[in-house]
Amino acid sequence: MTKLVSMRDAVAEFVSDGSSVAMGLQLEQMIPFAAGHEIIRQGKRDLRLIGPISDCLFDQLIGAGCVKEVVAAWVGNVMMGQAYNFRAAVEAGQVRVFNMTNFTIALGLQAGATGVPFLPTRTAMGSDVPKRNHFFYQIISPFEPKETLLAVRAIVPDVTIVNVQRADADGNAHCWGNFGVMLEAVRAAKKVIVSAEEIVSADVIASDPNRTVIPGFLVSAVVHEPFGAHPSPVQGYYNRDNEFFRAYHTETKTPADYARWRAKWVDGVSNRAEYMKALGSERLESLHVKNHAYSAPADYGY
Repeated sequence: MTKLVSMRDAVAEFVSDGSSVAMGLQLEQMIPFAAGHEIIRQGKRDLRLIGPISDCLFDQLIGAGCVKEVVAAWVGNVMMGQAYNFRAAVEAGQVRVFNMTNFTIALGLQAGATGVPFLPTRTAMGSDVPKRNHFFYQIISPFEPKETLLAVRAIVPDVTIVNVQRADADGNAHCWGNFGVMLEAVRAAKKVIVSAEEIVSADVIASDPNRTVIPGFLVSAVVHEPFGAHPSPVQGYYNRDNEFFRAYHTETKTPADYARWRAKWVDGVSNRAEYMKALGSERLESLHVKNHAYSAPADYGY
């Protein structure tokens, strides 16, 4: 049975108030902004957001009042620095932050994917990251009794949302470029939503099995969402829209500013197709990849 649905239906079914949602897992690329905007439109509340960087997606969700907690290594606008909604919400005590590092988020998700309660590490020892943070616990190595380690608590998202280049209707997905902690988050999650730039036949996916990094049996829903990661880039499909990030920085400095931005780019469009129309064909064309760099063919013959 096909798992192919609209983004509206995927979010409505699998993201509930109070859910823990892993997003923005591939660092500065393939961030599922389309899914985040649909979460805002549906008015989801009290979410725990999980992700290493996420660029300004977390800031948008926080500004919309969707977020209660953040488990992240960094929140902001990578290009411009400041994330105004995030800062204001934290200073006002509206959002609780669990400080992590990119690597300890990876360890927590890997523990969740493996089905163990924690993974030991030496990283973050000596820093303030573990202080008053229930994702860390000091332990003694059972093999080297004098060695102190940190245990990183397993992270098991209620739903992981990722953006990929292509998938079939059953959710078997090809992805290439920087994975970040995507694979760990997909395997750790209770539910997975895949947002794909293209929906292709099962034969296309089967033609390159080693690139099928997300198997369909892990996927709850797959969504055909061209430009679903804009303004972040998707390797081989479109480049980063730097001007959009600059504009977001200047247009969201106050709650009133953000409300105007949201009215145009989120609430003012009902889906990604309308969002793309608002961007305009000329701008979209300017973002398309011009200098292609194809991989060498692989022979799976026998």
